[in-house]
Amino acid sequence: MGLRESRQGNGVVVIHVEGQLVIANRAELKDRLQDRLAAGDRRFVLDFTGTPYIDSSGLGALVTIAKRVREEGGDIRLAGLNDDLRQLFELTKLDTLFSISATPDQALAAF
Repeated sequence: MGLRESRQGNGVVVIHVEGQLVIANRAELKDRLQDRLAAGDRRFVLDFTGTPYIDSSGLGALVTIAKRVREEGGDIRLAGLNDDLRQLFELTKLDTLFSISATPDQALAAF
């Protein structure tokens, strides 16, 4: 998995997740978000356009990340989920925990 980040003019940090989010690399994403929180960032979009698969540990990491961001007074939104991932979030009811947009631009516009 690779991570790229960009900062938008409105202060939102977009983290682009490339590749699978699985047990072997979930800590990398958690650490990146923790670093951004420590730096004072509070608004995030996780862009999963380049992510074909998320396993249960990856889902757990996302729940942990969302909890931590909200504890710090922030907000996190997901974008770019493929059809299979979107269905996974619906089946697990995680679509009620996260604001999910079809594209990163739509997620950014919601802030």
